[in-house]
Amino acid sequence: MDWTAEALQEFESMPDDAKQLVLAARAELITTLDPYYRGIDADASLPHWITVRPLASTSPGGPHIADLAGGRGWFIFTFTRRHADPQITVTDMFWA
Repeated sequence: MDWTAEALQEFESMPDDAKQLVLAARAELITTLDPYYRGIDADASLPHWITVRPLASTSPGGPHIADLAGGRGWFIFTFTRRHADPQITVTDMFWA
Protein backbone atom coordinates (compact mmCIF):
# COMPACT_ATOMS: atom_id res chain seq x y z
CA MET A 1 0.00 0.00 0.00
CA ASP A 2 1.33 3.39 -0.99
CA TRP A 3 0.47 6.76 0.54
CA THR A 4 0.42 10.31 -0.75
CA ALA A 5 2.65 12.61 1.31
CA GLU A 6 -0.38 14.30 2.91
CA ALA A 7 -2.06 11.02 3.84
CA LEU A 8 1.16 9.64 5.32
CA GLN A 9 1.65 12.80 7.37
CA GLU A 10 -1.92 12.50 8.66
CA PHE A 11 -1.35 8.83 9.52
CA GLU A 12 1.84 9.61 11.43
CA SER A 13 0.03 12.22 13.55
CA MET A 14 -2.78 9.84 14.55
CA PRO A 15 -3.02 8.29 18.04
CA ASP A 16 -1.56 4.79 18.37
CA ASP A 17 -4.95 3.05 18.65
CA ALA A 18 -6.09 4.70 15.41
CA LYS A 19 -2.86 3.67 13.68
CA GLN A 20 -3.48 0.07 14.71
CA LEU A 21 -6.96 0.18 13.14
CA VAL A 22 -5.56 1.62 9.92
CA LEU A 23 -2.85 -1.03 9.77
CA ALA A 24 -5.41 -3.78 10.41
CA ALA A 25 -7.62 -2.36 7.65
CA ARG A 26 -4.56 -2.24 5.39
CA ALA A 27 -3.96 -5.94 6.03
CA GLU A 28 -7.55 -6.71 5.02
CA LEU A 29 -7.32 -4.66 1.83
CA ILE A 30 -4.00 -5.98 0.56
CA THR A 31 -4.92 -9.64 1.09
CA THR A 32 -8.26 -9.67 -0.72
CA LEU A 33 -8.80 -10.30 -4.43
CA ASP A 34 -10.92 -7.14 -4.89
CA PRO A 35 -10.23 -4.31 -2.40
CA TYR A 36 -13.28 -2.47 -3.73
CA TYR A 37 -15.54 -5.23 -2.34
CA ARG A 38 -17.97 -4.95 -5.26
CA GLY A 39 -21.38 -6.60 -5.10
CA ILE A 40 -24.12 -7.08 -2.55
CA ASP A 41 -22.74 -7.79 0.93
CA ALA A 42 -19.29 -8.24 -0.60
CA ASP A 43 -17.65 -6.70 2.46
CA ALA A 44 -19.43 -9.07 4.87
CA SER A 45 -16.12 -10.82 5.48
CA LEU A 46 -14.56 -7.62 6.86
CA PRO A 47 -14.35 -7.03 10.60
CA HIS A 48 -17.36 -5.14 12.01
CA TRP A 49 -15.38 -1.93 12.50
CA ILE A 50 -14.59 -1.36 8.80
CA THR A 51 -16.86 -0.74 5.83
CA VAL A 52 -15.78 -0.07 2.26
CA ARG A 53 -17.87 1.86 -0.26
CA PRO A 54 -17.37 3.96 -3.40
CA LEU A 55 -16.61 7.59 -2.72
CA ALA A 56 -19.18 8.51 -5.39
CA SER A 57 -21.99 6.13 -6.31
CA THR A 58 -21.67 7.24 -9.93
CA SER A 59 -18.07 5.99 -10.04
CA PRO A 60 -17.99 2.43 -8.63
CA GLY A 61 -14.55 1.82 -10.14
CA GLY A 62 -13.09 5.06 -8.79
CA PRO A 63 -11.78 6.03 -5.36
CA HIS A 64 -13.28 4.23 -2.38
CA ILE A 65 -13.59 5.14 1.28
CA ALA A 66 -12.87 2.82 4.17
CA ASP A 67 -14.86 3.92 7.23
CA LEU A 68 -13.23 2.90 10.50
CA ALA A 69 -14.67 2.45 13.98
CA GLY A 70 -18.21 3.50 13.15
CA GLY A 71 -17.18 6.69 11.36
CA ARG A 72 -14.56 7.85 13.85
CA GLY A 73 -12.04 7.81 11.07
CA TRP A 74 -11.69 7.01 7.40
CA PHE A 75 -9.28 6.85 4.52
CA ILE A 76 -9.77 7.24 0.81
CA PHE A 77 -7.93 4.87 -1.49
CA THR A 78 -7.63 3.90 -5.13
CA PHE A 79 -6.92 0.46 -6.47
CA THR A 80 -5.00 -0.18 -9.67
CA ARG A 81 -5.40 -3.73 -10.88
CA ARG A 82 -2.13 -4.94 -12.37
CA HIS A 83 -1.22 -8.54 -13.09
CA ALA A 84 2.20 -8.56 -11.49
CA ASP A 85 1.81 -5.94 -8.78
CA PRO A 86 -1.65 -4.59 -7.88
CA GLN A 87 -1.43 -1.21 -6.19
CA ILE A 88 -3.50 0.43 -3.47
CA THR A 89 -2.82 4.12 -2.84
CA VAL A 90 -4.19 6.04 0.15
CA THR A 91 -4.90 9.60 -0.93
CA ASP A 92 -6.62 11.11 2.12
CA MET A 93 -7.06 10.22 5.78
CA PHE A 94 -8.98 11.51 8.79
CA TRP A 95 -9.35 10.59 12.46
CA ALA A 96 -11.57 12.39 14.97
